[in-house]
Amino acid sequence: MSNEHLRAVMASGGWTHGSLAQAAGVDPKSVERWVNLGRTPRRATALKAAETLGEDVHALWPSLRQARSARAVSPELVALYDQRADLPVSVYVDLLAAAREQIDVLVYAAVFLHEAYPRLTDLLGERAAEGCSVRIALGDADSTNVQQRGHEEKFGHGIESRCRLALIHYRPLLEVPGIELRTHATTLYNSVYRADDQVLVNAHVWGVNAYGAPVWHLRRNSSRGMFDTYAESFNAVWEMARPVEG
Repeated sequence: MSNEHLRAVMASGGWTHGSLAQAAGVDPKSVERWVNLGRTPRRATALKAAETLGEDVHALWPSLRQARSARAVSPELVALYDQRADLPVSVYVDLLAAAREQIDVLVYAAVFLHEAYPRLTDLLGERAAEGCSVRIALGDADSTNVQQRGHEEKFGHGIESRCRLALIHYRPLLEVPGIELRTHATTLYNSVYRADDQVLVNAHVWGVNAYGAPVWHLRRNSSRGMFDTYAESFNAVWEMARPVEG
């Protein structure tokens, strides 16, 4: 059965089998089969073709709506902790200490790290001195999202105080080359601690303080997966965050 919707979209945009094939990185005969035989391309190719045509991928190939089979365990999952309180602080420290290229921290405060490991600021400075790029995004204590989190986690105004305390802890790093410090006002769905190709993700659960919520340890593999999802989320927040003045 032919794909008449795809044929109509291509015709309205002046696309030929050859031109769409070139844009999607496939053979023109493949595009011909998509149109005349109703074949469905691989998901990545379909997404690229749909973006090129300016059309929803599921409108062009409805079969792609079908859920892919679930995996029992993600190949990126290193460890899963029922709650952050079960995770030794040494796991965070060892992860950051091993970083050689990139450290990203996205939190509201996470003062527990400095409380349990007072040398954290020194450690980040040492990593930067070795050429590691360090980006730290803390919660803006005056933002409505931070204040709302205090109510949701039954922590009251304490979270605002901890955001200010975290800023005091990190402020000495403002003068260190290779380290950037910003504050953000976004809703924090997860706290993220990235070191090169590994990341610790502390989920946030409504009504539960972060120490009682799960943590998963991910390691990036060769294909795009959960690690990249969190890395891209960090980048999106970072772009909206405000640099801390020296």
